[in-house]
Amino acid sequence: MWFVFALGSAVFAALTSILAKVGIEGVNSNLATAIRTVVVLVMSWGMVFLTHAQTGLGDIGRKSWIFLILSGLATGVSWLCYYHALQIGEASKVVPIDKLSVVITLVMAFVFLHEKFTVKSFVGCLLIGAGTLAMVL
Repeated sequence: MWFVFALGSAVFAALTSILAKVGIEGVNSNLATAIRTVVVLVMSWGMVFLTHAQTGLGDIGRKSWIFLILSGLATGVSWLCYYHALQIGEASKVVPIDKLSVVITLVMAFVFLHEKFTVKSFVGCLLIGAGTLAMVL
């Protein structure tokens, strides 16, 4: 089931890029990011209340709060950079570079989370990196 959600994430991320590129025309990239963030915020809290997940707020530990806040800050900076790049660059070049996050995530998961970095992972990283270069250059 995780695969279905991961694939859904990829499809909606692609749609996000196209919709953002069209929507950001003539709009300050920081303002566009703020608008997008409000929509995500409303939608996220809507899902929390729809699924009655708000009852778990009190169960979240200090470590989880810290890392969720840091993750939120990283997301915010990522979105600000992404929208600005989309505003001044071509989507067909910005998006592949943004997707280098896959390679960076694999390396960070190996270094910080001690996840396995297999030959298959290494080859995948090389191919993604080469593919990104081929699309951008």
